[in-house]
Amino acid sequence: MATLESLSFDNGFARLPETYYARVCPTPVPDPYLVCYSPEALALLDLDASELKRPETIETLAGNRLLPGMDAIAALYAGHQFGHYVPQLGDGRAILLGEVKNSAGEGWEVQIKGAGRTPYSRGGDGRAVLRSSIREFLCSEAMHALGIPTTRALAIVGSDHPVYREDEETAALVTRLAPSFVRFGSFEVFYYRNQVDPIRHLADYVIARYYPELKTLADPYPEFLRQVSLRTAELMAQWQAVGFSHGVMNTDNMSILGLTLDYGPFGFLDAFDPGYICNHSDTGGRYAFDQQPDVAAWNLTKLAQALVPLMSVETASQAISEYPQAFGRAYLERMAAKFGVTVGGDTVALVTAALRLLAQNRVDYTIFLRKLCAFDSQANASNTPLRDLFLDRAAFDAWAVRYGAALRQQGQPDAERAAAMRTRNPKYILRNYLAETAIRRAADDRDYSEVERLHRLLARPFDEQPAFEAYAAEPPDWAKRIEVSCSS
Repeated sequence: MATLESLSFDNGFARLPETYYARVCPTPVPDPYLVCYSPEALALLDLDASELKRPETIETLAGNRLLPGMDAIAALYAGHQFGHYVPQLGDGRAILLGEVKNSAGEGWEVQIKGAGRTPYSRGGDGRAVLRSSIREFLCSEAMHALGIPTTRALAIVGSDHPVYREDEETAALVTRLAPSFVRFGSFEVFYYRNQVDPIRHLADYVIARYYPELKTLADPYPEFLRQVSLRTAELMAQWQAVGFSHGVMNTDNMSILGLTLDYGPFGFLDAFDPGYICNHSDTGGRYAFDQQPDVAAWNLTKLAQALVPLMSVETASQAISEYPQAFGRAYLERMAAKFGVTVGGDTVALVTAALRLLAQNRVDYTIFLRKLCAFDSQANASNTPLRDLFLDRAAFDAWAVRYGAALRQQGQPDAERAAAMRTRNPKYILRNYLAETAIRRAADDRDYSEVERLHRLLARPFDEQPAFEAYAAEPPDWAKRIEVSCSS
């Protein structure tokens, strides 16, 4: 395994003209200490957990110490926030240190979030707080374990340095990893400035590094846009299938690689509510759970508009035209697998009817699907634990008859189907109350054991873990009072 000092840092993005970023060093924090880390993310850089026992490593992850080869920058971008164009955003509290290529040949950009002011901080302090850092760390790694494309979180470093939000809190920094942090808004900023060359240069950079198969095309830009739209469709299908709500789907939070990017006021569904709004700041419900696929489509039109200088309007429209069908197909395939049925026939009606029942009866989405794995297609009496989730048991019984008939028609043995379904329906998700419990212990008592426990638990979301059965239960009543917002 490598040591931190032995890593070879590069920064391909920093070799672009300074039109795209500002060089800025992190602002040091006093007396940093390790809060938690992800061994799986460390391994992406060929690092062993023992590296985090060294004070030099903590100083580096706190932004207090830069290593040879690091070229610290904050990226420029713009974006549509809640439907309105904001002409200049950028990394207001995140600083890209460089890129590490691991022994497998994968390139991982290393970014620290909460590293202090940059030219794009817009009057903010550039800091992150422990509360939001824990949420981002846990959810980044939990989403990866669920098989959903995402940025990764390597570690959280804390400091007793005060940071002021609604109340006084303490500072923290998350080390994030991704192949690239380029986003839709990275192109938008130059479109609205009428700067065509930077759009073309950035597109060429992204294609060369992340879509190299397109370099041989005479005109790669339309296919690049098409590939981004297809990746976005697949990501939305994965979000909707697992019940994840992002909360702030601004175009500056949309990855050019189809990654889940920027964890703020996110939430997983508890009781199934298609109109679930996880972001307390989203008073109009623009980013409600059931709106996410359409918001992504709208965001793609803004990316297409930003790339119009490289192609005609008609070509750009055609490039993203497959999104609705691609999303629908990917979502149906995932839901069919979660229900243990094949795509076709009565599948759409069967799944739609089930979701309607869940909403009408306020049934917990994750618990229902996990219990559904054990559905007995031969004897309805064996399905009492599932039936008891519903207030309207007669309506469930009617649906169960249809579902059982569909399973029998398939002819797959129940045990075989159940095993496959359990690889698609997690038992454990990062419910808001679990994150809140870990945050309170960390903030009040400097007890990070619950953060570590949740990280270990959520690294195996599909496994039966009897010692943690309580973590798979419905949330307690007090959880309904939890509110997360853009300041989270």
